[in-house]
Amino acid sequence: MSHPTPPHTTPAAHPAAADLAKSSNFLRQIIESDLEKGTYAGRRWAGSPGDAAHHAAGQPDPARIRTRFPPEPNGYLHVGHAKSICLNFGLARDYGGVCHMRFDDTNPEKEDTEYVNTILDAVQWLGFDWQANGQSHLFQASDYFDFMHRAAVCLIEAGHAYVDEQTPEQMRQNRGDFGKPGVASAYRNRSPADNLARFAEMRNGQHEDGTMVLRAKIDMGSPNINMRDPAIYRIRRATHHNTGDAWCIYPMYTFAHPIEDALEQITHSICTLEFEDQRPFYDWLMQRLIEGGLLADPPPRQYEFARLNLTYVITSKRRLAALVHENRVNGWDDPRMPTIVGLRRRGYTPAALQAFAERIGVTKSDSWIDYSTLEGCLREDLDVSAPRAMAVLDPIKLVLTNWDELMGAGTQDACSAPVHPHHPELGKRQFSIGKEVWIERSDYEETPPKGFFRLFPGNKVRLKYGHVIECTGAIKNEAGSTIAIGARVLKDTKSGTPGSDSVKVKGVITWVGAADAVVAEVRLYDRLFLDAQPDAGGKDYLESLNPNSLKVVTAIVEPSLAQAQADDKFQFERHGYFVADRHDHAPGKPVFNLAVGLKDGWGK
Repeated sequence: MSHPTPPHTTPAAHPAAADLAKSSNFLRQIIESDLEKGTYAGRRWAGSPGDAAHHAAGQPDPARIRTRFPPEPNGYLHVGHAKSICLNFGLARDYGGVCHMRFDDTNPEKEDTEYVNTILDAVQWLGFDWQANGQSHLFQASDYFDFMHRAAVCLIEAGHAYVDEQTPEQMRQNRGDFGKPGVASAYRNRSPADNLARFAEMRNGQHEDGTMVLRAKIDMGSPNINMRDPAIYRIRRATHHNTGDAWCIYPMYTFAHPIEDALEQITHSICTLEFEDQRPFYDWLMQRLIEGGLLADPPPRQYEFARLNLTYVITSKRRLAALVHENRVNGWDDPRMPTIVGLRRRGYTPAALQAFAERIGVTKSDSWIDYSTLEGCLREDLDVSAPRAMAVLDPIKLVLTNWDELMGAGTQDACSAPVHPHHPELGKRQFSIGKEVWIERSDYEETPPKGFFRLFPGNKVRLKYGHVIECTGAIKNEAGSTIAIGARVLKDTKSGTPGSDSVKVKGVITWVGAADAVVAEVRLYDRLFLDAQPDAGGKDYLESLNPNSLKVVTAIVEPSLAQAQADDKFQFERHGYFVADRHDHAPGKPVFNLAVGLKDGWGK
């Protein structure tokens, strides 16, 4: 017997997927002000990224604003990236704009098409895409390498850049620090012609890696160290996943990123607070390239917001990679990982992550968000969408000793329960009760503590959706160990039948009939770290790894779950929300992961 196919989409009425009331924040205020003033109203869009002349030949931009999500394809995205995805794509959606999906692939040594593919999949799974106004807005920075080289030449010709041949150590020493101004390089006052010649040699592969760099010529005495002639190109012989070996020089991120924004006509370039000190260089570069006629005016503007700091989580790509490579977790999509693929396998939904991003908001100041906030968003989503089922995670047999006498030997009594208590249109699930059923071991106490209303000798409880029973005590083997629990069925007490409520009980327990039970592997996941801030303040995050973050049990589940498909989510009544594992779950071999409990157990 099986219940109707569980819903794969969340009913429209639930709060997480509903049209959330958008709380105002400083980014929305900036965008609304720009729209009111018409800051970008005169922009043109030629249908593809390009320089000033390219866009001047285009049409008035159909997008009121343009944002972008620009990950570097050097790892798997995590929950912090999910916030950025929801923010950038969400703002574009809410203000009649377009969000570009752009790969910042300017570092050939760490990037891979595997990461490109998983990033695209994550964005789409979260509910966003880069199609708008009849075209794709999927771009990659490496397609702009020719223009970036042209921009570098423009800066050199205007006297705003020079080739520096100091050693890396000399450059570090001469850069100065917060209390000491920088020292100008001996190469700083070369003529533009000399710099152009040396830069051409760099481009042609005539010098070894690390022997020279191209630097912007700004101010070695600036109080902002990022303005002390930052490097904008370096020699790096490495095969790029997109351009192959076409280049042996590559732009630095701080040089490439503003150019990418400008070529794509981005209006609001939103990034995290660690880039705030880079904004003066961003603006300086935009102004120089507008003066050179390469970029359109007005340029993009950069705005910073506080990154996500989530308790009991680390988001450093390097440290997450170490967890994977040292086999402390079972891959990037281990359900204990804060990666989007890990959260997805854990049972998180796009609606829950979108609700989380909206709930925590956008601020300019760093703060910690309690992990229970994230769990609460998932709990709210699954409460209204997940079909119900009964499962016994620590099973012991319950023998109904008078069953044969009362119901007939071998009889199985049909029972039913709603697929979802608030969605009667989803129908009912079917299962049966007989002489033997499985119950939770913790539901029996020989000598019950105060307030214990479940099974103990002489006490009556209801088997949920079934009969009232009276416990007769433990059934023990010759060694005195409990091997089963005994009970008697009370006549005419089956749920839903006349007189079923004639016997009043304080306890109701879940169960699974032995005759149609399904054996399943259940993975009980807990938080990966015991410390709320595992890597803060220089702490060794490995020291706070939770040794009990995964417990695997053999459970007994009701027959409706035999029909579960990978990624289907359920509420196991009284236990929490579970998901059929997207990799290991298979017909005849069900595997369920704990997504989140019924209530927060960590916030207390």
